[in-house]
Amino acid sequence: MSRWPVDARERLERAAIELFVEKGFAATTVPEITARAGLTTRTFHRHFADKREVLYAGNEIPEFTTRLIAEAPASWTPMRVVVDGLLAVAAARFEGRREDLRVRREIVRSDPGLGERDLRKWADVGSAGTAAFIARGVEPMRAALLAETAVTLLRVSVGEWLDSDDDRGLGEILRGAWEALRDATSLDGP
Repeated sequence: MSRWPVDARERLERAAIELFVEKGFAATTVPEITARAGLTTRTFHRHFADKREVLYAGNEIPEFTTRLIAEAPASWTPMRVVVDGLLAVAAARFEGRREDLRVRREIVRSDPGLGERDLRKWADVGSAGTAAFIARGVEPMRAALLAETAVTLLRVSVGEWLDSDDDRGLGEILRGAWEALRDATSLDGP
């Protein structure tokens, strides 16, 4: 028998999100979260450093990004790695979670500190992508451009997906964003 409830993390996350929506992020305390979850503050701190970490815990997205780029076939162009990688991220981490992500976005928008933390997480994904492309042998400036392009495509697409009420999936929106970017950048320079 496990010493801690196996669903403790999920219970804490659910309780925290409920309280953030009801009371606001700033007004919610860790003891309130743990009381709602029926767990102890000690258990909370086993899973999260602080209440912000309920929204931002883990490095799974940067690690997922690194793995996708590293494991992509060597014959793929860097842009194919970006587009196919974004489609994989959309399917694995976003699809089926639209309503939950809308709630999370509203919580983040309600607190300037969370907004800054959100930007940091996006920057971490860009840094991981840059390093992974360099490890694939891509020149550093090009690697940074590819990674930041991927982050921008994902951020813009996720925003469109969360704002829309139609039945388009994130993958479909990502493909449209990629086509729009490709068309915009195929123009001659000044």
